[in-house]
Amino acid sequence: MTARRPRVLLVIRHAKSSWDSDALTDHARPLNGRGRRDAPRMGEALAVRGWRPDRVLCSDARRARETWLAMQDAWSEPPKLRLERRLYHAGPDAVRDLCAGLPLDLGCLAVVGHNPGWEELIEDLSGLQVRLTTGNVVRLEGDGRSWPDAIARPWRVAAVLRPRDLDDAPGG
Repeated sequence: MTARRPRVLLVIRHAKSSWDSDALTDHARPLNGRGRRDAPRMGEALAVRGWRPDRVLCSDARRARETWLAMQDAWSEPPKLRLERRLYHAGPDAVRDLCAGLPLDLGCLAVVGHNPGWEELIEDLSGLQVRLTTGNVVRLEGDGRSWPDAIARPWRVAAVLRPRDLDDAPGG
């Protein structure tokens, strides 16, 4: 029988998007200037902390894709990315479904998406309400023999990282 092992879930809300764009749909809305500035800074903050995901599941909405593509430049070898239509305005159930197919040896998963589903996901897994504004990353820690096993257990909110926190940090 496979032993339980530590798992990390990085819940990433897309960076600030533009409501003043020519996008014809919500799905096509791009990042705004602040979002384009914050996303790479958040990627660097993850890299400095050693929070490198083994795999990234990202909503296929333009603002989510742009967020991750700007963040991934923090690593010389970016983590493997999979775009998922199911993560567009998704919540806990979609993440549970997607975890069913993850490899056993995957230690750190990042999911990039939207609210209110991401706040619901965090509360569902940890029991805590965490306000997740644009560009925020929540690090959840749990364990399990597999990802479906882990996602069915309680998780701990280990950290919340916000773009505005980087402004207060030395060198931020």
